[in-house]
Amino acid sequence: MEMNKDKKLNRREFLKVLGGGAVVTAAALCGCGRRESDTAASALGPVPTEGMTMRTNPTTGDRVSLLGYGCMRWPTLPEHAGGARAGEIDQEAVNELVDYAIAHGVNYFDTSPAYCRGRSEQATGVALKRHPRKSYFIATKLSNFAPSTWSREASLAMYRNSFDELQTDYIDYLLLHGVGMGNGMRDFEARYIDNGVLDFLLQEREAGRIRNLGFSYHGDVAVFDHLLSQHDKYRWDFVQIQLNYMDWRHAKEINKRNTDAEYLYGELAKRDIPAIIMEPLLGGRLSKVPDHVAATLKEQRPEASVASWAFRFAGSLPGVLTVLSGMTCMEHLQDNLRTFAPLEALTDADREFLERTAQTMLRYPTIPCNDCKYCMPCPYGLDIPGILLHYNKCVNEGDVPASAQDAGYRRARRAFLVGYGRAVEPERQADHCIGCNRCVHHCPQNIDIPRQMRRIDRFVEKLKRETL
Repeated sequence: MEMNKDKKLNRREFLKVLGGGAVVTAAALCGCGRRESDTAASALGPVPTEGMTMRTNPTTGDRVSLLGYGCMRWPTLPEHAGGARAGEIDQEAVNELVDYAIAHGVNYFDTSPAYCRGRSEQATGVALKRHPRKSYFIATKLSNFAPSTWSREASLAMYRNSFDELQTDYIDYLLLHGVGMGNGMRDFEARYIDNGVLDFLLQEREAGRIRNLGFSYHGDVAVFDHLLSQHDKYRWDFVQIQLNYMDWRHAKEINKRNTDAEYLYGELAKRDIPAIIMEPLLGGRLSKVPDHVAATLKEQRPEASVASWAFRFAGSLPGVLTVLSGMTCMEHLQDNLRTFAPLEALTDADREFLERTAQTMLRYPTIPCNDCKYCMPCPYGLDIPGILLHYNKCVNEGDVPASAQDAGYRRARRAFLVGYGRAVEPERQADHCIGCNRCVHHCPQNIDIPRQMRRIDRFVEKLKRETL
């Protein structure tokens, strides 16, 4: 089977080129930038070509890879590519990532009509269609967030379009997307109950066009509890939750509307409902921890990446079916293969160590942005995720000074301002926010985005005027 028509590599040659060695190549393939501290936090050693840890779905008997591919952050063509294609998904890069993942045992691919500004399903479908249908599982979602999609007609049109985009006649794992977001039960009922859409999806499962039916949860725990109380009626085949070593016991300290993952996982385990894990890295924050935290993690396991600790935490729980990772670059995929092929489960001492690490991390209050881009596009052109992620990066690197009297103030001031100008174009920065609040309803982390934009803008102005 050819992996790349231009290079004409067969499977064995493809694995030979990309399968061995330490961190290779492919940051360039996806345009992944690296900092010096990123290199220090990466893993060492060869990429395993076999040995992927598998879990069994108790409902269908599916043998699912413990590492699942999250298709929210597919690589895009560089802006300097020119023409209408700049900024679009790089299909060739997606194909190579999917080929490499499947060749190394990954068989679960999670997408949505909302991902990559509506383009993820199509790109995922193109890449997967080149492989035998029985060799992978497709997970997608009914992402009817906007009130304009709450009617039965609009919701079913979205559902049916997923089959076309993914080029398939059945969905292995179909999710009600983001239940608990917005106005909690009121929105859930408008999206799925009042219009009869959930009844329709149950019929689709009976007909075999949906093999497993579940939901992904964000926000209002009353919705989560209600849906589990209806398990005898709906027979949820799986549930997707946010879980990592920070959210396990400290979710409310990070974001007051979130629920501790220990509770969510425990409620699923009581009912033998498999858990799918999203945000194991907390939007990337657990792979880009403050330098002294990274040093502590590396001291414990010098050969392992910082991110591997978070993935091992999620994967060590026996009720977890798969752990999703949005792997934009080949180096991310290769690093995760080192972790999951096979998984080395955490010890009790490891868990205690990670709890101490979580408590340390709580002293560095970042904004809980997971870079999902549900808030985009902003009608006034702001790069909302870019602004929030730059701020978080500077928090982690100690470049958010409290005052001009701080040690290293000059260096931190320059790092924040220069980095801000590079990360976010001037016309897309926080000072252009007018507080329209359109973004707030779409944020699964319930961030008060306009308030954060005002706060960051005030901080930037103080740095520029040196009045901090």
